[in-house]
Amino acid sequence: MSHTNKIIVAIDGFSSTGKSTVAKQLASKLGYIYVDTGAMYRMVALYAFDQGCISPDTFDVEKLITLLPKITLNFVFNEKAGFAEAYLNGVNVESRIRTLEISNYVSRVSSISEVRSKLVDIQQKLGQDKGLVMDGRDIGTVVFPEAELKLFMNASAATRAQRRYDELLAKGESVTYEAILENVTSRDAQDTSRKDSPLVKAKDAIEIDNSDLTREAQFELIYDLALKAMQA
Repeated sequence: MSHTNKIIVAIDGFSSTGKSTVAKQLASKLGYIYVDTGAMYRMVALYAFDQGCISPDTFDVEKLITLLPKITLNFVFNEKAGFAEAYLNGVNVESRIRTLEISNYVSRVSSISEVRSKLVDIQQKLGQDKGLVMDGRDIGTVVFPEAELKLFMNASAATRAQRRYDELLAKGESVTYEAILENVTSRDAQDTSRKDSPLVKAKDAIEIDNSDLTREAQFELIYDLALKAMQA
């Protein structure tokens, strides 16, 4: 499906608002490249954890900064799964980066300016030819301030925690709803209060609160906005 105007769709918002799900759907429908920036930060968090830079009580920021040049991140499309999986230094880490343990480190790692600048540089290179859907926390504000369509996803913390809880249970993880809600609210606080690129809605972003929207209704709404942006 080809459209004359290739655009960049920047999707920002709080954790567990379904950004990645709708971004994947949209990219697939438009024949665009999809980039999951959250997975990039999760890979750095996993690397920090594996290298002993971070634990629940400690964070050796200087050590992580010196190790950053050794990190290579990429995504390899898995035809069976139907999406691109995360590879850290050539190893498939898709399932490891989605655990609650790693989720608890992501906001701390992503608050480091050196980490953000490394990943923003990679992200901007990916968008040079447009035809891209990217989701994260600072896509419309920092990575692509000129994006033709900016969306900001929101939902109540309780709704988001329930979604994440159901998702992890389905994967066989033993988690409690309370622990997930705690993770969601603490990530919100860290994401919105960090000094470097805090999570804020871009002035020209369209806010979508999906607390009460079905996935289908949300997708139709966003697809329609994308088509309009392509014709602008």
